[in-house]
Parts: sequence; structure tokens; C-alpha cells
Amino acid sequence: MPFRIFCRILELVLCSTALTVYFASHSLGTVVVTTLACSLLFQLAYFASVLFLIWRPGCANRSGEMAEHFDSYKEAGPAPPHLDGVTNESSDLLQRDQMLAISLLLP
Repeated sequence: MPFRIFCRILELVLCSTALTVYFASHSLGTVVVTTLACSLLFQLAYFASVLFLIWRPGCANRSGEMAEHFDSYKEAGPAPPHLDGVTNESSDLLQRDQMLAISLLLP
């Protein structure tokens, strides 16, 4: 989204919030406090989205490293029979955790 459109949307939301609060309370002090609180909320949401965008590629890199680690482990040779079930179980847990993390990100 271009910066100019973002600023116009932000201005529209803050002005509509200010007008709504003014018509509901007829108090300029309440309007100022509510508008500042709304802008602070927008700043927190922006900060959280930037942190998420930074965190997401890091997770992809770590999962790639883990996949490379597991591939090199499989190339080393077959696991003893008593450890084979543990390896399959741990990979199932890893896959379940990744699916859970993805499902938490979807709306």
C-alpha cells in the first residue's frame, strides 16, 4: 500500500473516531484522549506487524536448517529398531507443532 493512501486512511479513521466521540460525549477533552489512544493503538499494531514480518523469515530459516539436519541424519544410516518409533514420533510432533503455528496465524 502506498504511503499516501495509508496516511489518508489513517486520517479518515482518526477523524471519524474523533467525530463519533464528540457527538457521543460533547467533550473536547474526551475527544483528544480517545484520539490519542486510537493513534497509540495503531502504532502498537504497526510495531507488532513489523516484528511479525521480521520473525517470520527467521522461522523459515530455522525450519530449513532443521530439515537439513534431519536429512543428514537419515543419510547416516538406518536407526536401530528401538529408536525408529521415537524418531517417527518426534517428527510427527514437529509437524503437528508447525501446523498449529500456521493455524494460529490464519484468521
